[in-house]
Amino acid sequence: MANSRLSVAIHILSLIASKPYEQITSDSIAESVNTNPVVIRRMCGLLKRGGMLTSRAGISGASLLKPPADITLLDIYLAVQSKSEWFAIHDHPNHRCPIGSKIHPILNQTFSTIQLTMEKELEHITLQDIMDEMEIYSKI
Repeated sequence: MANSRLSVAIHILSLIASKPYEQITSDSIAESVNTNPVVIRRMCGLLKRGGMLTSRAGISGASLLKPPADITLLDIYLAVQSKSEWFAIHDHPNHRCPIGSKIHPILNQTFSTIQLTMEKELEHITLQDIMDEMEIYSKI
């Protein structure tokens, strides 16, 4: 099953950005994402450590620390996703096999290239870009 942390994080940040003067609770975000509020609170913790969100003790909700145009999908990805989760290589291939003995170094190089390409693309797309697309689709 694919890891959905990046999409959930983008969803959370988009909701918070769309209502800058409201304190949106983890319960209301969880309702929109269709998940448990605990999942949202954990994700918000990662986004806070990533420098995108702020919150105050005793006050529910969070705010963006910078404008959506200054938050790239790479920023979000790096805050919530472990790089090792994208392209894991199976453990312990048979080293006596001609394929098993070579698969790890070949896949490591291939997956590294794919990872770098993906990160370069994520660096060029902002949260604002995503929100602008949602605005376009909401008018259809």
